[in-house]
Amino acid sequence: MTPETKRPAHRVFSPFSDIGQLMKNSILVTSGRAALATEVVGSGDPIVFLHARVADRRMWGHQMRETGATLQAIAYDRRGFGETTAEAESHSSVEDLIAVIKSVSNGAPAILVACSQGGGIALDAALRYPSHVRALVLVAPNVTGAPKMVHAPQVDDLIARLADAEASSHFEEAIAIRTRLWLDGPLQHEGRVNGKARKLFDEMNAVALGLPPAGMNTDAPIAYGRLEEISVPTLVMCGELDLPGIQERSRYVANTVSDGIFHPISGTAHLPSLERPEEVTGRIVDFIGSL
Repeated sequence: MTPETKRPAHRVFSPFSDIGQLMKNSILVTSGRAALATEVVGSGDPIVFLHARVADRRMWGHQMRETGATLQAIAYDRRGFGETTAEAESHSSVEDLIAVIKSVSNGAPAILVACSQGGGIALDAALRYPSHVRALVLVAPNVTGAPKMVHAPQVDDLIARLADAEASSHFEEAIAIRTRLWLDGPLQHEGRVNGKARKLFDEMNAVALGLPPAGMNTDAPIAYGRLEEISVPTLVMCGELDLPGIQERSRYVANTVSDGIFHPISGTAHLPSLERPEEVTGRIVDFIGSL
């Protein structure tokens, strides 16, 4: 193995380490042959956080800490991410989410806060299990069944290079490209985001890229043509430095669900919860207060 293909060494930084006196539990939720690493902060009505494909549950550290003061805040690592362990098998990401809700909050309807790929899971869950979903907060959400996006040539080049790096297990190159695409923003200067946010992003992706394959997700791509069926209150946010297609899709979701509102986050790309944690948390708290 060449140095380029080795999993990068890293020291885990946990945003949950300064939660203080709030009640906090780390548990494993069984779903199929997976043990889903789950963090629970506080007590009360459940609010469940679903991470992006380029992150793990730690991307929600600030939001967990603040919402856990009055709610039961729950964040878990999906298969192939963070501290979750899973044998390779066909599985349903939606069923994994429902397993977490049933296990931690006894199936009480939950507010789902979800980013990117996690947003797609949340939308599918709202359609398949409406009794388990009280409201949605979506950040740059994926939408299953949506038309393929058209990107600028430089973005297509980055995406192609990323696919090659991941297929070749060139992890350091893959992390660098992921950082450019999703943290800095592909149309921004490289290194725009630094400090703790960049360090955490690198760590989360180093972990994910070093894990074995988790198997195929078998959820049908149902959401795009059925968004109008979603009636729960829905807040959609998106960074103004994110890909133009993702910004457009985010606005489309907010405009198409029955009770949606849209809020742009200025000066951020795909992961506003890392770049502007206070603003994102404030929007979530205000939205919850309106329910």
